[in-house]
Amino acid sequence: MSAQISLRLATQDDLATILSFIKGLAEYEKLSDQVVADEEKLRETLFGSKAYAEVVIAEYLQQAAGFALFFHNYSTFLAKPGIYLEDLFVLPAFRGKGLGKLLLSYLAKLAVERNCGRLEWSVLDWNQPAIDFYQSQGAQLLHDWRINRLTGQQLVALAQQYPTS
Repeated sequence: MSAQISLRLATQDDLATILSFIKGLAEYEKLSDQVVADEEKLRETLFGSKAYAEVVIAEYLQQAAGFALFFHNYSTFLAKPGIYLEDLFVLPAFRGKGLGKLLLSYLAKLAVERNCGRLEWSVLDWNQPAIDFYQSQGAQLLHDWRINRLTGQQLVALAQQYPTS
């Protein structure tokens, strides 16, 4: 690791930085209108009594330059936990300096240390620079799989179909 680059686990003091990275990623992905996260929601879900995800901050010359937000999932086929990378983002001014690769390799190392069976994530089909980067790191693009998602009113509607006693 270069003396200019360092990684560290995020703390509650990083909430504004994490939120700014989330907004930066959303802007890059043309999804800014979908961001409802705020510092209080992040505090509760990342640092509250039940932490649902973890965050690693990448710094370049001691300046926050990128982040990775991840959580554990589980593979029934492998009977092992995995790590799911929800977000990986490096500020445009810091791209090309190796931060993305360092964040991804850190998560791979963490997965191995935690006896995980895999590290996985999603990438938008139009984001060819990210696809190329991930494949250059050995990632396999799974063409046969499609993400399914329920949010908002659809999630509530399905939940209301569960019978109550």
